[in-house]
Amino acid sequence: MTDAADKLAALRAKYADGKGGDVFDPEFRKVVDLVFTGTDRRSQPYAGIPTLLAAPYAADAAGDPDFGGLDVALIGVPMDLAVTNRNGARFGPRAVRTIERIGPYNHALRTVPMAECKAADIGDVPFRSRFSLDQSMEDIEAFYTRIAAAGVRPLSVGGDHSITYPILKALGRERPVGLLHIDAHCDTGGEYEGTKFNHGGPFRYATLDGVMDPLRTIQIGIRGSAEFLWEFSYDAGMTVIHAEKFAAMGVEAVIAEARRVLGDGPVYVTLDVDGLDPAFTPGTGTPEVGGLTPREVQALFRGLAGIDVIGGDVVEIAPQYDPSTNTAQVGAQMLFEIFSLMVKGPNGARRLKPR
Repeated sequence: MTDAADKLAALRAKYADGKGGDVFDPEFRKVVDLVFTGTDRRSQPYAGIPTLLAAPYAADAAGDPDFGGLDVALIGVPMDLAVTNRNGARFGPRAVRTIERIGPYNHALRTVPMAECKAADIGDVPFRSRFSLDQSMEDIEAFYTRIAAAGVRPLSVGGDHSITYPILKALGRERPVGLLHIDAHCDTGGEYEGTKFNHGGPFRYATLDGVMDPLRTIQIGIRGSAEFLWEFSYDAGMTVIHAEKFAAMGVEAVIAEARRVLGDGPVYVTLDVDGLDPAFTPGTGTPEVGGLTPREVQALFRGLAGIDVIGGDVVEIAPQYDPSTNTAQVGAQMLFEIFSLMVKGPNGARRLKPR
């Protein structure tokens, strides 16, 4: 027999009678075990109860002091009382839950995050009132304080960007965290119209509260006419990379700078979808032309594999401004990239040491 005939015979012997779930690579086997029942029965992505990243739904976990023994809790934070322009991000968690076929395999990082840890969608933050911004901030902080005390790593979908402030207050209470921040805006503005709880200022107040380390903070993709509001970022020593500088530096140089700034300490990752160009994510409250592409953000995240991510969020998805659903699609993919970073960190996505 010829070499080609031998090769064909070997392929036939291995694959001719195989089912869709018959795979031989042990890494791919992790994916099959998540999405197949038996050898050829695949779960329907459009059926059942939609959850963040198609994670198991753990409705009762939030009522358990141990949060059901989870390593990672996926959480919706449907609150947009702090927006300065178009509202609607309260519908972000629901929109992301409806997106199918994100993951479970990250081919670039060769990881299956849902198989590397115990993770579940535990539902939404329980708010006392849909009308009170002050109470909502208190509710978020209290909920995430319980999560942090249990040693669980939160991965969240907003909601507007103000939600990150109480989350940082909960996670950084014992040690200030570094911040990887992708956005069109620095969000380090001051109090406006009688409230500091607005989506233009969470990182000013997280710094002043001592829960976020400005010297271990990098803000990427910044642009637009609000630059005059961000003096605090520079005074505090944050590293700011504007969108045009990102393009000039290139992704690899930005990755190197981010690694230098973030160092080896705990890092929180936050992505406002307006950090991407509105050609890709039009469904947001404050779109800014000239942003990053999804592929650039993916490359950035993947190039940072190994940093110690203790939590993250994707915010400002307002689906009603995007009938294509692209914004929710991109947001869900970025949530998956942050999840992948969690499991590729020095401690994987295992539970943090309980407080």
